[in-house]
Amino acid sequence: MSAHLGTAERPLRVAIVGAGPAGFYAAEALLKQKDLVCRIDFFNRLPTPYGLVREGVAPDHQSIKAVTRVYDKLAAGAGVRYFGNVTFGRDLHHADLKAHYDQIVYAVGAQSDRKMGIPGEDLAGSMPATIFVGWYNGHPDYRELSFNLDHERVIVVGNGNVAMDVTRILVSDPDELAKTDMADHAIAALRSSKVREVVMLGRRGPAQAAFTNPELKEFGELAGVDVIVDPADLALDPQSEASLANDKTALKNVELLRTYAARGATGAPRRIVMRFLASPVEVLGADGQMTAVKVERNQLIESADGTMRPKGTGNYDTLEAGMILRSVGYKGVPLPGVPYNSAKGTIPNVEGRVTDQESNAVIPGEYVVGWAKRGPSGVIGTNKPDAAATVVSMLADLPNLPAAPADRDVATLLAERAVDVVTYADWKLLDAHESAQGQAQGRPRVKVTCVTEMMAIIHAGRNTA
Repeated sequence: MSAHLGTAERPLRVAIVGAGPAGFYAAEALLKQKDLVCRIDFFNRLPTPYGLVREGVAPDHQSIKAVTRVYDKLAAGAGVRYFGNVTFGRDLHHADLKAHYDQIVYAVGAQSDRKMGIPGEDLAGSMPATIFVGWYNGHPDYRELSFNLDHERVIVVGNGNVAMDVTRILVSDPDELAKTDMADHAIAALRSSKVREVVMLGRRGPAQAAFTNPELKEFGELAGVDVIVDPADLALDPQSEASLANDKTALKNVELLRTYAARGATGAPRRIVMRFLASPVEVLGADGQMTAVKVERNQLIESADGTMRPKGTGNYDTLEAGMILRSVGYKGVPLPGVPYNSAKGTIPNVEGRVTDQESNAVIPGEYVVGWAKRGPSGVIGTNKPDAAATVVSMLADLPNLPAAPADRDVATLLAERAVDVVTYADWKLLDAHESAQGQAQGRPRVKVTCVTEMMAIIHAGRNTA
């Protein structure tokens, strides 16, 4: 490499594709290096930054969104630029990044869902929980969707925090949601919702559930909502009972569930029914629309590696429902020109270094962080050590890293291609608009959910600045 790469004379040039938590934590780890001078450019498909903090965190969890203050400081800092409204593979290509940057970091998350693989899954009314989350959070891709809230029961498949979020939103008081930054179209739809019961199906037992204690505790604090748990589901097998001794989260979950089971129904107008050892095996319907879900009772069997796996017992029941939301795992989508492991839904890598899918050889100068690296696990904060670990690999590679050949600014290239780039200053114009609209209504913000409208607000702000 050039001897001065990473110095004031020749700063290290880094491109980060994706502007969510993982990408910002990678930037933070790079900027903390005392003897490294670097220039970091973020590229994001939407005009708005912050990824799942804006588009995935539940609107009634505003405190979690405070993390964007850290990202704001990074984005506004010297040596960092934000290129929003830039689509990788259309406006900017893999070859462009290789030519302009010494290192590329893919921080694109896991944008698609895993299917259940059961008959009837593609009927109308059966859909991924991620789409529902995007809809109520005002993601532009999902703003025009509609959901069948005219039935009293919805089925949610999964026992992770996303499943908990959509369940909670479906039974929450719309007047309380109207105080949040939930998209206006979702608030309006939930005000007229006829949903009175959400049934959560977990294929394993309560000791194996993936949700966290705070999420489960919130269920019991919802006004006008009963949490129904069958005591029989809490009769643990010996292996599951023993596992609680080494898992404080699972132990607390089971204790909370036993509290709900003992409380029983109080006659509240809405209810959450939590069922364990239950798998959907078929979505039933008529005229292309789902009407019910066939559910099989499971038992836990110890596998060869010592983990407890669910196995169907052949006992079934049927639940009528107007909608089923699956939250059974997420996976990334392929990026043009970037290796992709279709089985895992991730970018293949070794310690964050991208590898060729066929040969497993490391591809120099290309890295991955977050869910695209490790799969969909952990919470927002999990991305910080994950990104820092990838940065360790990036720094270790510097002595043998060839410098990028291009010596002109990528902004010039995007201008030549007539890409209407959203800068960080542009985002702050939109941010100010949303915040002002929210302040007028006593809310954190009123989200703009249409990219065309976002760009109009930004253009107007540029003209008056």
